[in-house]
Amino acid sequence: MCGINGIISKNNGVQQISETLTKMNDLIIHRGPDDHGISVSNSQESIVALGMRRLSIIDLSSGHQPMFSEDKKITIVFNGEIYNFKTLKDELISEGIQFKTTSDTEVILKLYEKIGVAAFKRLDGMFALSIHDQNIDKVFIARDYFGEKPLYYTKQGDSFYWASELKSIINCIDHKPKINTKGLNLYFRLTYIPAPYTIYDGIHKLEPNSIMTFDLKSNSFEIQSMHELPIPKKTDVSFDDAKKEVNERVYKSVESRSISDVPLGTFLSGGVDSSVVSYCLADMTDSKIDTFSIGFEKKSYDETDKSQVVAKLINSNHHEYIISENDLKHHIDDILHNFDEPFADSSSLPTYLVANRTKSSVKVALTGDGGDEIFGGYNKYYIGKINSKYTNIIPKGIHGAINNLSTKLLSRKDDSRGFKYKLNKLIKAIDYSDGYYWDIISLAFSTDDINTLLNSDYQDLSMFDHFKNVSGIDNPKSLNDFRRIDKHVSLEGDMLVKVDRTSMLNSLECRAPFLNRELYEYTMTLPEDYLLHKWSKKHILKEAFKDVFPEGFLEKSKQGFGVPVGDWLRNNLKAELLSYAETSFLQQQAIFEVKNITQLVNDHLTGKQDQTFKVWAFFCFQKWYKNIYLK
Repeated sequence: MCGINGIISKNNGVQQISETLTKMNDLIIHRGPDDHGISVSNSQESIVALGMRRLSIIDLSSGHQPMFSEDKKITIVFNGEIYNFKTLKDELISEGIQFKTTSDTEVILKLYEKIGVAAFKRLDGMFALSIHDQNIDKVFIARDYFGEKPLYYTKQGDSFYWASELKSIINCIDHKPKINTKGLNLYFRLTYIPAPYTIYDGIHKLEPNSIMTFDLKSNSFEIQSMHELPIPKKTDVSFDDAKKEVNERVYKSVESRSISDVPLGTFLSGGVDSSVVSYCLADMTDSKIDTFSIGFEKKSYDETDKSQVVAKLINSNHHEYIISENDLKHHIDDILHNFDEPFADSSSLPTYLVANRTKSSVKVALTGDGGDEIFGGYNKYYIGKINSKYTNIIPKGIHGAINNLSTKLLSRKDDSRGFKYKLNKLIKAIDYSDGYYWDIISLAFSTDDINTLLNSDYQDLSMFDHFKNVSGIDNPKSLNDFRRIDKHVSLEGDMLVKVDRTSMLNSLECRAPFLNRELYEYTMTLPEDYLLHKWSKKHILKEAFKDVFPEGFLEKSKQGFGVPVGDWLRNNLKAELLSYAETSFLQQQAIFEVKNITQLVNDHLTGKQDQTFKVWAFFCFQKWYKNIYLK
């Protein structure tokens, strides 16, 4: 696991480029504290510079990067892990190709030398990589299928920059870019900004499953998909046969993602996904595995009893940490600033802490991330199915009355997320338009809210158009439609960003066995009833592993990895929140409708109505804005 950076420039000298690249590397030392390196070369009147920081996981002694071909004409820097690298290496050795190291980086390099960019399609893993090929005067930049590893890029005049984290770009260009309107609107709808957008004009994320080809002769680039996205074709397979296949594929994926030359453990929340991953790893390992979980002093958020059951079942070395607001208050600034743009998924806070505690024992952790997207585990998938049935039965006018009544009867004064919260959320999610799922995934502000939140100059109601185009889904109706949208939007923009930044801030590598392309494509061919069966989410996954867990354990509800930030905003964070909502500050920004922001914050602070998600999104944005533009 590493961080990579790169520069292509026509106007700057070798020394200046080297200094800038070194600075870019130093800004992400947390991603790779074990090693670093840069390469600077001339090509077609351009200087091409590649840099990396390395966290050593495989081939600790000889995996130094940048790595070069025998003739020094091809250079690679690589961030990630390739899980099938041994198989690929054996294929290459059988064809007479020799290796000097045991690293997966060299396998990618040798495979590229043999078959070109087609090599990237052969990789099973998480990665962002760059290859400079002087033989054809091109630079290739690629990102993995799901987007587990990040990659940002920008063209500034005659210079082109790319980096694993935004900070390497923002701190090395000669100006602070303006706020991107589409990125701003996406953030306040979703609480995060999915690729290809960022909060900045002119700076982009390379989308998952993409290869960028930069032609040094023309000083231009194009982007193509690596794999064709599957068009689901339902297979005629019995549930029992599919269940057996799922069991075998999950085991195989856990096994492939457990290859490491350093100690490895698992995050164990006690939910279905982390429990299955932990069980599989323990079952295939001779010695005890290490498992790690976080609990909370606020009992409505604490679910350590579930992780304890699994830890006892698999006989793991279990590490449990109970956290409070005091444990986080000294880290909040570091956590939120490390995202480099507004990011308001509050589960990033406990994710950081579990990574922080885990790092003291192991260097690699397997997680349950992706299980909900692969097997249909989100409540929003229920809501999506309920929505179409409900709106066909209940007239829109009657629903309006129900909605108004629920606002009065189900409103909360604190950040508690029990039955009233869930029922109110369900009622608010009902949408009579064809594009209702786009509203369901909007976790903070609705379309109408955006119109009252932002000044007209900052509004952009076409924010989802790109994702409708790339997913091919304008009006999602089916479970597979919902899952395809989530692959492009919430998985890349939220879940994977959260885990990558919080774990890398602790120099910990996280791997997600459920994020396996072949497993994902297989589940897309299954009847949707196998995944979402009546009221059972992730039905086939639970059935595939239910015999190894206590009866009914996998059917227990789990509320997610949240923290009571709404309560914190009324207490320790109140003074900071109020400073962000001061009329003079808001007027100076000229982004928000001042009166409406004032009312939103006051309603939350006084307990008139809990507005946790909206106010937390506002708080995180203002913290980012002040750090970037007012320092």
